[in-house]
Parts: sequence; C-alpha cells; structure tokens
Amino acid sequence: MNLEEKAEAISTREDLASFVDELKNDLIQNPGDWENPDLERFLDAISAWTFSMENLYKNLGRETPVQPSWKAFAEILLAAKVYE
Repeated sequence: MNLEEKAEAISTREDLASFVDELKNDLIQNPGDWENPDLERFLDAISAWTFSMENLYKNLGRETPVQPSWKAFAEILLAAKVYE
C-alpha cells in the first residue's frame, strides 16, 4: 500500500502515528521524492497547503473539513511532502 492509500485509510490516532512513522521512513529512503525535505520547508508547505486546501477539496468534489479528522491531518502532512 502506498502513502496515499495509507492516508486514505486513517481513522484513528494510532493510524496517524503509524502513518507519521512511515512518512519519516519514506523521507529517509526516498529523499529525492520530497519537494520539502527539511523541517523549515516542510512546515512552510503545511501552512501553505492548509490555507489553500479548500481548492483541492472543491476539485475533488469533497467538502473542506470544518473539524479535521485524523485522516485530514494525514492528508495535510502528505501534501506537505511535495507542495510548492
């Protein structure tokens, strides 16, 4: 299962904690796949993506979460991997 599929399957706090571990391992094993491989750039991307996530949800035909779920938090972290 790839990271996108794993993020989609998250429903609990424990799922998210495991996902964060896998995200870290992905960075260690595949740093070239990351647009934002250092903490400063990663945090900038989290902020930028969170501000603009409404557009993505509209494009996907989904409502923007008002009260984010564990899954939504994982989606934010995963997006920050490559968001410019």
